[in-house]
Amino acid sequence: MKTIGRALLTISLLLTGYAVARADDVKAGDLVISQPWSRATPGGAKVAGGYLTIENKGTVADKLVSVSADIAGKAEVHEMAMENGVMKMRLLDKGLVIDPGKTVKFAPGSYHLMLQELKGPFKQGDKVPVTLQFEKAGKVVVSLDVQGVGAQAPGDSGHMMKKMPDHSGMKM
Repeated sequence: MKTIGRALLTISLLLTGYAVARADDVKAGDLVISQPWSRATPGGAKVAGGYLTIENKGTVADKLVSVSADIAGKAEVHEMAMENGVMKMRLLDKGLVIDPGKTVKFAPGSYHLMLQELKGPFKQGDKVPVTLQFEKAGKVVVSLDVQGVGAQAPGDSGHMMKKMPDHSGMKM
């Protein structure tokens, strides 16, 4: 009986954790915006990237037409893509279409929000509000969860170095 009780408690905690992780989802019309995050900025940095996932659960396309943030003098939607073997970044000045039934992921090296002329640093643990303007869903405010400087995904502390075994006593 004890084992069943522990199993039920474990399942309950896992489900609660899942519900908490999904609590930051923002719904706007047919769009679901999830996992908004950014990286901490080093001292004096004037730019930062913003990342998130946009899912269109509707039957009609919507378009992300612009982005703004009080902490940035300028905010834009950008795309990074390989072009003739060279990674290039470009402004999506006509917006980004989110087709019905599709999900668009903003991530390092891909689509991203480019926040420029920063008025202050992003510190790990901060929440940075940004406003997304959609053609159909309208204005949507999300908060970017600031991760570590080297983070590659939400929930990543940004520590790229892993503890390596100590081989100092080995003979070569």
